[in-house]
Amino acid sequence: MTEALVLDSFSLVSLFHREPGWERVQKALYDQEKAQTRALLNWINWGEFFYIVKRRVGPTRAAEALDLLEQLPIELVPVDQALVRAAAEIKGDHAVSYADAFCIATAQRHQAAVLTNDPEFHAVEHLVPIQWLT
Repeated sequence: MTEALVLDSFSLVSLFHREPGWERVQKALYDQEKAQTRALLNWINWGEFFYIVKRRVGPTRAAEALDLLEQLPIELVPVDQALVRAAAEIKGDHAVSYADAFCIATAQRHQAAVLTNDPEFHAVEHLVPIQWLT
C-alpha cells in the first residue's frame, strides 16, 4: 500500500521547473496513481505554488501549470477552521512559514508524510514523517 502523501509547494515547483528532486516527485505521483490513490494538496499550498510559478514565468505559464496540476493524481484539501487553528498552533511553536504550517497540519490530519526538500521541515520532523526529494 502506498503511504499517504502531502505535497508542499517546494515539491510541485521542483516538478514543474525540473529542479533537483523532480524525478522523485514524478515517481511519487506515479506510485499514487498506480495504487489508485491521490496525493494531497491543501488550497493554501496550491495558492503558494501558483504565485511562485507566476513570479518566475508569468501569468500565462502559471495558468498552464495549474491546468497541468489538474491532470495529476492530486486531491485538493479544503481549508476549514480546525485546519487553520492547527496551522496557527504549528506556526506559533515552530520556525516554519505559515504556508508550510498548513502543509504540516494537513499531513497530521491525514496521517500522511510530507514530500519536500524545503529545509524548514527539518524543524518539524518530530511532528510528521518527511520524504526528502534529495
